[in-house]
Amino acid sequence: MPDNTPYLRYVALGDSQTEGLGDGDDTLGLRGWADRLAEHLTPHNPGLHYANLAVRGRLAGQVHAEQLGPALALRPDLATVVAGVNDLLRPRFDVDEVAGHLEAMFAALTAQGARVATLTFPDLTRLAPIARPVGSRVTALNDRIRRVADRHGVAVAETHLHPAAVDPRLWSADRLHANHLGHQRIAAAFAHALGLPGSDDSWTYPLPPAITARPARWHTVAAGELRWAAAFLGPWLGRRVLGRSSGDGRTAKRPNLLPIHAPADSDQRQPG
Repeated sequence: MPDNTPYLRYVALGDSQTEGLGDGDDTLGLRGWADRLAEHLTPHNPGLHYANLAVRGRLAGQVHAEQLGPALALRPDLATVVAGVNDLLRPRFDVDEVAGHLEAMFAALTAQGARVATLTFPDLTRLAPIARPVGSRVTALNDRIRRVADRHGVAVAETHLHPAAVDPRLWSADRLHANHLGHQRIAAAFAHALGLPGSDDSWTYPLPPAITARPARWHTVAAGELRWAAAFLGPWLGRRVLGRSSGDGRTAKRPNLLPIHAPADSDQRQPG
């Protein structure tokens, strides 16, 4: 049944995907699935105010330490929490530690009365064969997300269960961030998981078949993988070696609760 609960305060916590990377750019502005979900909410919740605390590159522990306090201070009645991908890509990955940070955020937000939603992660190895070593990590993390979400009544958008989620046409060239079509699908997945009016399972449907040429030869595929590694994997590894993050020096794009179409730096009062 549709959830007709009125929402006045929506707060998004997370990393680059929630910030909106892949949907717009830093010059003209990022949109992303959380912005799109807020837009989906607005027709049925005309008084909705929305804040996005996500910062790219953040680990689950950093999202917990840096964003949970400000989120609770905003007193959301709806919150989304997505974190963990940056952790599972690190050489040292502790699924119990990551799940613990997620559960702590779920517990604190639901205890304050917020409706909370999260997601499971798609199989990254289907997008980048070089990511095969982390395939088991994705499965383990998703299992833990389901368990801790169930303990706290958190809605889960099950992107991992649907092959359409790893259609390359939904992903940016870096294969780590959804493009605008992918962000549309993630927003629809959250709306469906929350049972929002007007939502359905169409986000799970495959895209229309692509018009394809003859299969590429192995050396063409290999050359493409090498170009991807040079353009995206190399710089990412370089930041890891230097102890840097793509989010260094960055702050939340929308730290205050504002009407959805208000500029993020608008000096508007919080809803009472």
